[in-house]
Amino acid sequence: MCGIAGIINLDKKPVELPVLEKMTDVMAHRGPDGEGFWHERHIGLGHRRLAIIDLSTKGHQPMMSFDKRYILVYNGEIYNYRELRIELEQYGYQFRSQTDTEVLLNAWHKWQHNAIDKLNGMFAFAIWDRQKQELCLVRDRYGIKPLYYWQNGKQLAFASEIKGILQIPEYQTEVDTHALNQYFTFQNIFTDITLFKDIKLLSAGNFIKINSEGKIIQNEYWDFEFKEERLYKNEDEYVEELNYLFRQAVNRQLVSDVEVGSFLSGGMDSGGITCIAAQNFKDLKTFTAGFDLSSASGLELAFDERPKAEFLSNLYKTEHYEIVLKAGDMERIMSQLIWHQEDLRVGQSYPNFYINRLASKFVKVILAGTGGDELFAGYPWRYYRNVGAQNFEIYSKQYYNYWQRLISDEQKIEFFLPEIFTSDMQNESSEIFRQILNKSYTKNKEIRPEILVNNSLYFEIKTFLQGLLL
Repeated sequence: MCGIAGIINLDKKPVELPVLEKMTDVMAHRGPDGEGFWHERHIGLGHRRLAIIDLSTKGHQPMMSFDKRYILVYNGEIYNYRELRIELEQYGYQFRSQTDTEVLLNAWHKWQHNAIDKLNGMFAFAIWDRQKQELCLVRDRYGIKPLYYWQNGKQLAFASEIKGILQIPEYQTEVDTHALNQYFTFQNIFTDITLFKDIKLLSAGNFIKINSEGKIIQNEYWDFEFKEERLYKNEDEYVEELNYLFRQAVNRQLVSDVEVGSFLSGGMDSGGITCIAAQNFKDLKTFTAGFDLSSASGLELAFDERPKAEFLSNLYKTEHYEIVLKAGDMERIMSQLIWHQEDLRVGQSYPNFYINRLASKFVKVILAGTGGDELFAGYPWRYYRNVGAQNFEIYSKQYYNYWQRLISDEQKIEFFLPEIFTSDMQNESSEIFRQILNKSYTKNKEIRPEILVNNSLYFEIKTFLQGLLL
């Protein structure tokens, strides 16, 4: 996890380096291994580094291309960077380092924004073209790496965390009431706005281009498409293919010049990942968060997965660590949690804070099973409510009624102050919900149960998973 930040003054005024330094300083926790800056007239880029691949100073950022045309700041990891490096070397590119950063920089030099299609990984990066006087901000397909931006017509600022943008003197902190409406509907925010007025989260699978005239153009370069294959295979063939793809995905993410660990919840997702990782590393370190059961009863007893995690740890011979959470632990770290998370999404995130803090004492890189449920339909209680729908309107309404988590639309007029909940917000949440769902539905135009489940998976990945990743 690195931190990136930048400012481009659309009115062509020179960038103030002290402001850029404040933007990166406030994100120092993202990159304790180094900092760097580059600025030229009205553009400035900053970086905080967490060294994972090629720990030498050759991985320092911002990184400039060999011909000094492009400047890159980057957060993430390109899993297929070795293959891309070989391909680029065949075109005559030479490399000074072993980093994936330099591969990304040369890939952009060769293919410009078409390079994005070649990337297998998680990333958020900004690249400045000195020749065209053009800035590109890019975010990965799932939205694993965050990237926020703000502009007021005179300047545009971006950062890996909102607090970076808050260092801009011209920004005045104010709550976005439309985001507040979404949060109290879904306990999440389903669009690109945030609780901070005018600060946006670049959507997953999108890139933004700011040209020399200051015009901002947003492009979606990729989206999910769940559809049934017309290739008919038997079950053994599907099992074999899934096994190959799953192992390939995990093994690609084990490339690191520092130690890698794994979360181990006891579920199938982290258990499967740990199984493969443990075959590559002796004494793989694993981490579990459990709950104090001394005062638990009924369904609460099922939330503690330590026995399953301990069983898997013994099976895979991992070096296992646990933390036990109890009443009061959420309240204890609430101020720290809010400071880090900033843009509140999803409810029960405090266990993640504790288990990450535990893991960080031992390893720099951690594997997690986030996204397994959204890909493999792990929330069956969400899908059965919709499979009997006769048309899209009924399907959308049933699903929306289920997803209202905190305040129903009928209660909002009493819950919010009149100046907060205005008349144009009455149907806002349901329309946002419908638009996201319809984007997947329009690709199929069918109401068969399996199609509706696919639509639900699309919706979960585009919304609920975004909160989990954050």
